[in-house]
Amino acid sequence: MQPGPQNAITDVPGILVGQVERLDPPYLTGTTVVHVPGTAVAGVDVRGGAPGTRETDLLAPVNSNGGVNAIVLTGGSAFGLDTAGSVMRWLEERGEGVRVGQGDYDVVPIVPTAVIFDLARGGDFKARPEPSWGADAIAAATDGPVALGNHGAGAGARARSLKGGVGSASVRLDDGTTVGALVIVNAAGSAVDAGGNLYGARLGLGDEFTHLRTPVEPPPPAAPGRNLIPGPAATTGMTTGMTTGMNTVIAVVATDVPLDKAATQRMAMVAHDGLARAIDPIHTLVDGDSIFALSTRSTDEPRLSVTDPLALGQLETVYAAGARTLSRAIVHAMLNAESVETPGGTIPSYRDAYPSAFRTD
Repeated sequence: MQPGPQNAITDVPGILVGQVERLDPPYLTGTTVVHVPGTAVAGVDVRGGAPGTRETDLLAPVNSNGGVNAIVLTGGSAFGLDTAGSVMRWLEERGEGVRVGQGDYDVVPIVPTAVIFDLARGGDFKARPEPSWGADAIAAATDGPVALGNHGAGAGARARSLKGGVGSASVRLDDGTTVGALVIVNAAGSAVDAGGNLYGARLGLGDEFTHLRTPVEPPPPAAPGRNLIPGPAATTGMTTGMTTGMNTVIAVVATDVPLDKAATQRMAMVAHDGLARAIDPIHTLVDGDSIFALSTRSTDEPRLSVTDPLALGQLETVYAAGARTLSRAIVHAMLNAESVETPGGTIPSYRDAYPSAFRTD
């Protein structure tokens, strides 16, 4: 198996990605939209202890919704949920959505949304995504390369003491189908082990991460309120200085394999293994880790189901690929992130914190 041509979620047919961000002080935030013009069957799995989401219940296999038109990943914490409204209006103006009347625009677009906490990261609590940013992002969506690092919802993201960001990756399976992932890395945990190695780099395909080696630099000091190591000091820090919901990893995994709703939800569930392989600890009480899964294939043929014994082999292949691709996307987020200056000090990128991790020979 090899990465797709762009090594991004946009290698999956039917997936478009658009992003908007502001990096000028006091802003450090943004919005990312995954647009599916032909709709997609969708599922979701939320495992963090402090999630911020919209329209997730509708995706449960027992509910009647058949598909989604877009997914929004955004900064701004719960305030950022407002960006979904402008995405809905943009889609409505183009007749995309669940048809509820006879008119060309009598539709209700389905736009599930998840947020990260990046409030005041650039200096001002109110410098957060405007509702219009969702429409701006979907209007800019293409099937081309995805801008990584300090873009979209990754603009203000961080992972423990390092700058986080948006990452993406893909894989072309042996049967010609594709699996892709897009992630916003804003974790309470770390993407880096005690030796300075990125946890997920071991899952690279081909020569994807062979330019990396174990660095010699010591780890950067833990940022205030971000040290989750158990012990009295950490406990004191959490009770006096840590605000719940200040983190979160949110992601979308997608495939052009035709899955039904239950199989798609299972894909989202298994993809959380990809988070656990690339970030430690994960799913904490101060994270809102949420993963959406999409099946973009439009087909009149029966979709793969978890209740079909003949489909299990193909399903497990897709699920395993989704989890591994998500781990790889996290590595790309960390490698493409850039250091930023904030009122609270510098948030260093992995490249700046561990320059010796990159081979020069």
